[in-house]
Amino acid sequence: MSAFDDRKKAAENKLAHDEELKFKVSARRNKLLGLWAAEQMGIKGEAADKYAKEVVAADFDEAGDEDVYRKIAGDLKKKGVDMSEHRIRRQMEELLAQAAKEVGVK
Repeated sequence: MSAFDDRKKAAENKLAHDEELKFKVSARRNKLLGLWAAEQMGIKGEAADKYAKEVVAADFDEAGDEDVYRKIAGDLKKKGVDMSEHRIRRQMEELLAQAAKEVGVK
């Protein structure tokens, strides 16, 4: 194997590793966001854990965070929780930073 092939393989491995970490951070953030939203709606215990899993699953609807935002915002509204778009998005940002730390991403 040539030095070029070695560098190519190393770059591919790093890209795969970075994508895996990005996925883990996003999934962790979504779980934390789901637990936060559940708390806002008065959902506790196993029901809160179930709801958090629904939020994680909502992220597979489309690329980006809009599917998660729509789920959270819609569910809060259905439960009569008055929450601004800014507050939800700020919570998403804060929990993304927390999730990155928990997963071990700098």
